[in-house]
Amino acid sequence: MVTVEFLGPINKPNMELDIDNLNELALVLQDDATMSEWLKNCAVAVNNTMVSSLETPLKSGDKISLLPPVCGG
Repeated sequence: MVTVEFLGPINKPNMELDIDNLNELALVLQDDATMSEWLKNCAVAVNNTMVSSLETPLKSGDKISLLPPVCGG
């Protein structure tokens, strides 16, 4: 199982999923109407390291963080 956390204004509770890569996560989340707009713009980190490939392998215990864009000064 991996933990998925939704940071900032996404405001969703963490999820526990049995998935092998970020492609599988994208498939799960695209069925969630509240996530469709966020998925286009979020950065993704696995165990606090930014990743860009949906083929990034995952193992049990990993933490995936979805980071929405923010503006600040």
